[in-house]
Amino acid sequence: ASDVYKRQEQPSKKRIFPEKDFLAAGAEIKEALTGCNLVFGVKEIPAEHLQPGVAYVFFSHVIKGQAGNMPLLQRLMDLGCTLLDYERIADEHGRRLLFFGRHAGYSGMIDTLWALGQRLEHESYHTPFREIRHSLHYHTLDEAARHIRDVGEEIRHTGLPDDLDPVVFAFTGSGNVTDGAREIFSRLPFARIKPAEVPRLAGDPYRPRNILYKVSFPRSDRFTHREGKLFNPNEFREFPERYRNALEPLMKHFTVLVHGAYWDPAQPRTMTLDDLKRLWSGDAPPRLRVIGDITCDIGGGIEATVMPASPGDPVYTVNPDDGAATMGFTGPGPVVLAVDNLPCELPVESSQHFGDSLVRYVPLLAACDWKLPLPDLKLPPELRRAVVVHRGELTPDYRYLARPVEQFGKA
Repeated sequence: ASDVYKRQEQPSKKRIFPEKDFLAAGAEIKEALTGCNLVFGVKEIPAEHLQPGVAYVFFSHVIKGQAGNMPLLQRLMDLGCTLLDYERIADEHGRRLLFFGRHAGYSGMIDTLWALGQRLEHESYHTPFREIRHSLHYHTLDEAARHIRDVGEEIRHTGLPDDLDPVVFAFTGSGNVTDGAREIFSRLPFARIKPAEVPRLAGDPYRPRNILYKVSFPRSDRFTHREGKLFNPNEFREFPERYRNALEPLMKHFTVLVHGAYWDPAQPRTMTLDDLKRLWSGDAPPRLRVIGDITCDIGGGIEATVMPASPGDPVYTVNPDDGAATMGFTGPGPVVLAVDNLPCELPVESSQHFGDSLVRYVPLLAACDWKLPLPDLKLPPELRRAVVVHRGELTPDYRYLARPVEQFGKA
């Protein structure tokens, strides 16, 4: 922003960039951001830190009516605040302009591979995957990518234990999160297969034994029409109840499920707890070892994602009988990777990427007179579309949130 604006920064002992860098850029370091009419955050700002009449910009996680965040939305409204959500800063085609998704995909895939190695080691399978480290233990993204490529070369030369083969990685989604995960996975030796090829892969005597297998499930392959009709994206958007999950019959063939797809509560889940229970109901454990839920949508598309983990302790196992979670790799059921701030595991790269994307909007937001009515705000369309609340009132595009706020908004 221009030097005519007062800039304040909260202190932090965990931030990857030292406070001296912010001081050198002209910012004041203050715990209470008093006197600021515009505050940028990243994750949800605690409700007790909100100030009356301030405009806030952060990932609020309210736009799907998430019950857990309705008290935050109610507090913003009670205080007469304005809220812009990064997730809704998008172009005219709905493509997001500010995101951490690709970096979440990077770190999520690294951690998923690490989790696979640790789980297999616990099962007494000594594989090259055990050499992969937790993403926090790499200095840079480039170092992690190079190391995973080296592990891939080891897989190519030594193969994997016969009773693990074929090792199938299933990917959901087609956005930035999944793109980032695939980019890391591409360092390993693999062959692409189609969903229809999954059931007969194990019985193919001619398949290579020193590679992994990758199968992708965009939305048209994740859901199937209940009446056997072809997938229709417009119908699915308007009548998702006419569709069911298409992955459930294939899950017994997956070694790893990497979930990066957006999910709406009206849609069928990619995996339910009942699916998990059926999968583990046989005499022998299934092939599925790890679910890398990069979305970390609690109780969402992957119902086994029962809680968020932390970057320092990022996995738990989920008991198929009762859905109970146990931290670590050793409990019954699959290992679930579910961290809601995965980009923090690659702090330099993710911060630089997000900052470079955000900086062009800062002068526009800083110059805006937030006391004006919504129609009079001097904002470009991509920013105007992101205004969820203005001066304590839900904006027209977000009035559908009135019901969940009323239902869940009391802390």
